[in-house]
Amino acid sequence: MATLYERGGAPRILLIDDNRGDARLIELAFKKSGLPAQITVAENAEDGMTMLRGTAGRPDLVFLDLNLPSMHGLKFLEIVKGDPGLSAIPVVVLSSSSAQKDVTDSYNRHANGFVTKPFNLDGYEIFAGSVCAYWFKLVQMPLARA
Repeated sequence: MATLYERGGAPRILLIDDNRGDARLIELAFKKSGLPAQITVAENAEDGMTMLRGTAGRPDLVFLDLNLPSMHGLKFLEIVKGDPGLSAIPVVVLSSSSAQKDVTDSYNRHANGFVTKPFNLDGYEIFAGSVCAYWFKLVQMPLARA
């Protein structure tokens, strides 16, 4: 086992969020922080699922908004965490909600974390640094990168 930084290469993040403004803030935060990450954005859960099951390489981490068109984020979590081929991919819910029901429902569906969206770029920079430090520098991940 090795951290993603020890393995080399930029971590791959799949961001599933239909709010282009929030997606842009996340991309800017990672860029401004100098944190090497390849961020791919899916604007709905169905596209996110297609990307997870595609051949372009699996992400190392998924950021998931809950309130998405068509398929809700909680349904996406159920599918991903119920699929033995995908369940090891960490999924962090990134939601504008801080309602206890959303937090509980997310963890009950095996989310690996729940973060309320920051309000500005500075908040997103703190988020980017914290998430990367934890998931990419501290946590041990399986060696295989499809």
